[in-house]
Parts: sequence; structure tokens; C-alpha cells
Amino acid sequence: MNSIAEQSRALLPKGLFGDDDRGTLEDLARALMSGRGEASGVAIARQLLIGLKAAPTEERHRFYRFLSEELRPDEAVVAEAARAYLEQPAEATLLRLQKACYPPRLEFFRRLNLAHGATGEIVALRADLLRNIKSDASLASIDRDLERLLTSWFNRGFLVLRRIDWQTPAAILEKIIAYEAVHEIRGWDDLRRRLDPADRRCFAFFHPALVDEPLIFVEVALTRDIPATISEVLDAHLNDDAPPPTTAVFYSISNCQDGLKGVSFGNFLLKQVVEDLVRDTPTLKTFVTLSPVPGFARWLDRTLADENDDSVTLEERRALAPLRKPSWVEDIGKNAEADAELKSAVLALAARYFLVARSSEDRPVDPVARFHLGNGARLERMNWLGDTSERALRDAYGLMVNYRYELSEIERNHEAYAQDGAVAASRAVRAHLRMPAKGKGLAAVPDLLALPGSGKTKRAPSGAQE
Repeated sequence: MNSIAEQSRALLPKGLFGDDDRGTLEDLARALMSGRGEASGVAIARQLLIGLKAAPTEERHRFYRFLSEELRPDEAVVAEAARAYLEQPAEATLLRLQKACYPPRLEFFRRLNLAHGATGEIVALRADLLRNIKSDASLASIDRDLERLLTSWFNRGFLVLRRIDWQTPAAILEKIIAYEAVHEIRGWDDLRRRLDPADRRCFAFFHPALVDEPLIFVEVALTRDIPATISEVLDAHLNDDAPPPTTAVFYSISNCQDGLKGVSFGNFLLKQVVEDLVRDTPTLKTFVTLSPVPGFARWLDRTLADENDDSVTLEERRALAPLRKPSWVEDIGKNAEADAELKSAVLALAARYFLVARSSEDRPVDPVARFHLGNGARLERMNWLGDTSERALRDAYGLMVNYRYELSEIERNHEAYAQDGAVAASRAVRAHLRMPAKGKGLAAVPDLLALPGSGKTKRAPSGAQE
């Protein structure tokens, strides 16, 4: 078909491409939607993709505006079909309304996908579109259609789970290095330390249309205990004569394709990886993450900047004062009492960040927390100075957390989170939470999960209390 398409391009009307034998992107899009034969359609789709790739930013943005304004449902036709359905609800009038509401853009992208290798280029196109939306909100309608289409194309049934090891082709290994988004991989030796030892695993999802392009991957360490610091994971390995591992630690989950933002893979990935790990290593009983807290420092800085926020006590403000110094971490260890006060204050505010602070959608403000809690995990432990890298200190003042996937509790935790926004958290985490009590400063709330915005408080699921 690709060969026929290349030959058929020469047979297309010259007027289709204009004076320069290429035509504008808009001309090509109209030709693609005109209902020509399949071979001609493939040729036009290929030409359009080539044109989009070569077009300057301004021309691509103009093309996106064309898709937004011209390839949308006809409002008058939709209104007429809606009135007909309201006057006579029936299968025929419903089908007419559905057809009227169907965005022509969806058909455009389906036809564009006829070209060889088009799926990957459409994913890249969406990544470019998302960058343009920041300056032009009118393009959001295109993104909604594309996200809907890509969610269908990248359905779990099409995905293939592959283990990544030191024998994986170098082209894929290079992409693992490039796409690692949590803990930078510093060259081939560092990558080998994460893939080659017997206590290390890495798994990735692939799609048949993007054969050598990982969509998402997870790095796993097999250990005897739940780690509190990233150095325990990256710098230590089990000896050959050590007892079998009992804990699987998911310490890095990286999405690889910006154009697939909003298309969920992580929950399917973790579930299948757990199944594979248990089958391969039956001694594994505990499944946890060692996760970053990317929004904590920004939230804490805003909270402390509000001098009228009486949920932060004067004692906490005093204890947190060292964080204002750029080199504060270098002073750790010089004053045990000050260190203890700083740690206590950070963990108290961190508990409030996870259990109390809410987004406009009435969910935790931390994106990593939303992902794991939404998958049914519980917040198991907060780790002071779990990561002292420059990035972690900037984003979270070094804080890391463990989310625990208790297989018998995942469904209940997921339902509680989905329905009420309830955060499943261990007793150890909730012990750090000090909430304001009217007229009495801060009071401990060890056994309740607050749900701000809902007007309710709910007890944690029983499995989340220990």
C-alpha cells in the first residue's frame, strides 16, 4: 500500500498541490477529507505529514487554528438534530444527533493515520499542539478529540509488556537513558547497574505501531526491607548469598511520550509487573514505591509566605527557618536539637500537604500522590531527606515517600478515593498530622482522614490504619 501510495502521488491533480507542487497544509487537509480513493488518501496523508514536519511554528499554529475552526461540528445541524430528537425521541433521531455531533477532526486524524508510520507522527503532533495550547486556549477542542482518539488507539489490549535488560537492543536502551524522568541515568555504566544485577528489573509497555519506542517504563529493585532513601536503592545490591528478596520497590516510573499525556498506562503497567514479579520470585510479599514529592517545596513556600495562615504555628515557622538558606542541607548534623525540630516541622507540614491540601478538583495537590492513591495504594511512610540530589532538594526539600500496594486492599482504597477523595494512609503518616483546633492552636487528629471541601471527615479504610 505504501508503494502504491508513492506512485499514486504522481497521478494526483496538479491543482491539488498548488504552484510549488506541495500546496498549503489546509489544501492538503481538505483534499484528505474529500473522499478520494484509498491509495490517493495515503499519498495525501503522507504529503501532509511531511509538510507538517517541515513547517515553521507559525504555519503549524495556523493549521491548528484551521482544524479548530473549520473541522468542527456544524452548530446549526447539531441544533436541528437536537430539536428533532427532543420532539421525537427514537433510534433514528438519536443516530442523526450522534452523527451531527461527531467532530470531523476525528475522521481527519483517522485518515491521516493511513500513511505509513503516521501513528508516531500524530503522537508527536499532539505534543506540539499541547505546547501551542499554552498560548492559544482555542486549540483545546482539538486536543480533546486527539486524546479521545489516542486513548482508543493505545488501549491496553494493544500494548505489549517487555522486560528491559542488558541484552535489549542498544537503540531502546538509549531511549531508556533519555526518557528517565525521576532519577537521571548517568551513562551506560549507571544504566547497567540498574538492569544487569539479579536484584534489578525494568519493564516497559510498547505499541505495535511504535515498535522501538517505549511508552512508559518502571524500574524495580528487589530488597529485603522498605527503603527510606534513594541511595539504598541505587547504590546497594543484595549479595549472592543473601536471603531471597521479600520486597519489590518501584523507584522510578517514567512516561516517554509527551503526546500521550492523559492516556493512562501506569495502573495497567504496575498490575502486570506485580503479576510477573510474583511468578518469577514467589518470595515477594511487599510491593512499595519510593516516590518523589515534586510539588511539596512550592506548596510549603506558599504556605509559609502567608503570614495570616494560623495553621502553621510560630514554633513550626521558627523550626523551618533554616530552609530559607540555599545551603541548609549542609548544616544538617551540626545541631541535633535543631535537626529534630526541622524534621518534625517538615513532616507535620508534609502530612497536611498529603492529607488535607486539595486541588480545585478536591483531590490531593501532589500529582504522584493522585496517581498512586487513584490506583489503590496507601501512603505508607514519609522519608525525611530521602533524596538529597539538587533536584529533590529544590522540589521537595529532600522528602520522599513510600506508597504501598497491599493486594487485598487495593480495590477498597481505590473505591474510597474515587468516590470521596479519601486518602488511604498508614497510622505512622497520620501521626504527624496536627490540625488547628479553634482557640487551642494545633490538635492531633490521629485516626481521621479530613476531606476538605466535602464538609465531611471519613475514617480511613481499615486496611490503611496499620
